[in-house]
Amino acid sequence: MWAIAVSLLVFVLIAIDLLGDYRDGVSWMHLLTEVVILMLSLAGLVYFGRLSYQLAQSKISGLTRDLALAEQQARQWRETNRELVAGLAAQIQKQFDLWHLTPAEAEVGLLILKGLGLSDIAELRRTSERTIRDQAQAVYRKAGVAGRSELSAFFLEDLLPPR
Repeated sequence: MWAIAVSLLVFVLIAIDLLGDYRDGVSWMHLLTEVVILMLSLAGLVYFGRLSYQLAQSKISGLTRDLALAEQQARQWRETNRELVAGLAAQIQKQFDLWHLTPAEAEVGLLILKGLGLSDIAELRRTSERTIRDQAQAVYRKAGVAGRSELSAFFLEDLLPPR
């Protein structure tokens, strides 16, 4: 990126100098030299621009492959553990029922467990962030936990092996 900036700066400065020299009636040999330098800086711009573009495309390609692999692994995990996930979802809902969560609080609770932020939940549920914050506080209060981490730990604690 710095090479593009330097090439652009050289191009602009030479162009300004070339115009000034032309107005001042400088010799054609001097003007020709500056035109050559101007063309070289333009070539540098094109070269470094293409190089940057190719590097960006390579990075995008790598990130796309990584994302596809992660999505494939997530699909495989879900397929392999479909019954376990369904059982866990049912147990979470039973616990929500024991806590007497409203349907809205239960939905917010599930979205919190999925890792969504309050603003994301508000956008998803098409409501204000304040409403979601109040519903999340109700979930935490009814569950007897201090916040998001303790809510997640409530459900995950016994699923994970001890150290």
